Amino acid sequence: MERDVNNEAPPQGGTAESDGNPADPGAPAGAELRRRAPAAARVRLHDSPASIDPAAWDALLAASPSPTPFLRHAWLAALHDSGSACAATGWQPLFVTLEDDRGALQAGCALYLKTHSYGEYVFDWAWAEAYQRHGLAYYPKLLGAVPFTPVPGSRLLARDEAGRRALLAALDQLLRARSLSSAHLLFLDEADRASAAAAGWLLRRSVQFHWTNRQVGDPQAGPWRDFDDFLASLQRDKRKKIAQERRRVREAGVSFRILRGAQIGEADWDFFHHCYTLTYRAHRSTPYLSRDFFRRSAQALPEHWLMFVAERAGGPIAASLLALDIGQGVAWGRYWGAVEPVHCLHFEACYYQPLQWCIQQGLRRFEGGAQGEHKMARGLLPVTTWSAHRLSHPAFDDAVARFLEREGVGMAAYVDELNENSPFKA
Repeated sequence: MERDVNNEAPPQGGTAESDGNPADPGAPAGAELRRRAPAAARVRLHDSPASIDPAAWDALLAASPSPTPFLRHAWLAALHDSGSACAATGWQPLFVTLEDDRGALQAGCALYLKTHSYGEYVFDWAWAEAYQRHGLAYYPKLLGAVPFTPVPGSRLLARDEAGRRALLAALDQLLRARSLSSAHLLFLDEADRASAAAAGWLLRRSVQFHWTNRQVGDPQAGPWRDFDDFLASLQRDKRKKIAQERRRVREAGVSFRILRGAQIGEADWDFFHHCYTLTYRAHRSTPYLSRDFFRRSAQALPEHWLMFVAERAGGPIAASLLALDIGQGVAWGRYWGAVEPVHCLHFEACYYQPLQWCIQQGLRRFEGGAQGEHKMARGLLPVTTWSAHRLSHPAFDDAVARFLEREGVGMAAYVDELNENSPFKA
């Protein structure tokens, strides 16, 4: 449902938390946001993506500096409606939108009230424990992120800097109105990072590993012609290792079917999801995404899916799934699993087959997801990613600021060390 916090109080039961002004417990619900709303902007809160016009949201996303499919309205709705990201799983939507006086959408942010820190990939468990040791509640916290998706991109959906500033102001107001411990924006693009820094948010850096389709060290060279051309750019030991790993998979009798969009049938999705759950089971964990999420997203956004199915002796034994944005020339490695153990099959299904496909299709970037120094040996290089944090308690804000300063120095040195060990020829 949707609520206009500028002009009306929420109906009873409309959200999980009260909107009362923390400075005045008897103030009308939403009073803090009404009083401090950015000029000429109507702030609305939504406890479901369904109350936001899909076309208007997607148009706003497309106008933002770094759009990705993961913030498409249909993607967010599939997460919510499938029960993957909802209040029952600790992801209560509390989307914020800003409208002009005609009701036109001017800015928006996909926000969640989180009762835990799972599925985020920027780890703040130590902060939560510190709050608990001091008798303070860290949860629920306010999170601006794509659930279960460590992909950098626009989080403050806006057409200009003024819109991003207005969204950050609305988040600050929401923190005060709900008496929340903190707000966090994860995997920001450069525009969002600069806006958050200017607004005084604390910045945190982490690292991912991305592959770029270009000749390393030669900006005048074009993209690689084929996978062998890419291999030739690597150091001898890396090139030899990849060739050995690929040969082992071939000698095991494994071949691949590559399915894109509507080519992926229900049976393929069923098999993939079975493999996906096995990966979590092997790590004694529970899958984040339901089969219904993949069904809904495949129906609404088929153009954004690419599946590699490994087969042996006429039957499927493993599958990996990529997300795509062909228009931007980007692929994201997302999920994988196998029903039979085959040595080096993970590397083939999750890196070599996808990179070979990206080169053939002329894509410019492949993002390998969170963590994983082993990805460097496959030609993926370190990239700094950013998050922004606002803590309401002054003492904790100061303590976290000092921690992030030390952590940031260490992370910068770590990235420098990684770059000194590039897998590519000098």
